Amino acid sequence: MEGRLSSRAVLSLVGADASAFLQGLVTQDVSRVGTSFAALLTPQGKILFDFFLYPQADGFFIDCAASAAPALMKRLSIYKLRAKITLREEASRAVAVGAGASDPRHAGLPARAIVERENQPSVDADYDALRLSLGVPEFGADFGGEEMFLLDVNYDALNAVSYAKGCFVGQEVTSRMKRKGEIRKRTMMARFDGAPPPKGTAVTAGDQTIGEALSGGDGIALALVRTDRLKEAENAGATPSADGRPLRLAFPPYLERS
Repeated sequence: MEGRLSSRAVLSLVGADASAFLQGLVTQDVSRVGTSFAALLTPQGKILFDFFLYPQADGFFIDCAASAAPALMKRLSIYKLRAKITLREEASRAVAVGAGASDPRHAGLPARAIVERENQPSVDADYDALRLSLGVPEFGADFGGEEMFLLDVNYDALNAVSYAKGCFVGQEVTSRMKRKGEIRKRTMMARFDGAPPPKGTAVTAGDQTIGEALSGGDGIALALVRTDRLKEAENAGATPSADGRPLRLAFPPYLERS
């Protein structure tokens, strides 16, 4: 798979304080070498935005959902205060997959790079089919700002957070949930026959709702599931279903290994 992700935008954050500025805000340790995947949270621990950070000589390129780029720029500008940084949109650049740095979330996803915007073919449909097959949720497609905690969308297992780096916005809530094992929801893979249920469709088992459908394609979708309720349903022999069709739910393999 080689081409451009039309659903992504490129920003740049450069200046003497670029690394220190991000280090105190985002969930990942930006001092590490290479491309990283990170999120910016609310103080209550919910995901506002997620993005990839590509180090450059004087700062970082930010690869984010195009739909969220204006709001992300506004939010970062609010935090800027007196930091010596410059934030701008890089309209002449695009996100390409198929070459470049490995995707830090999952080895099965294609490498990605920031390139000069040219007439690269869009590969969004093929990319979405691949990430669904791997059980990888994505901001914009599966959830929006202030809807999910990191653990809801498996970001602790997708290399989005460093629990050892020190403070970041929402760190206290995030660390407590992980430390105490308060993981009540997970994003799971759902298989079925035919077209996917509409996003937001209730996933039920027996007489109770156990989750909701997220993005999907033919025969496969992601679903946000209450794991305790799923366990109860399994013990009772109830079959999960959505949109009137039975579902076969499974944890993504990367989550089973984490």
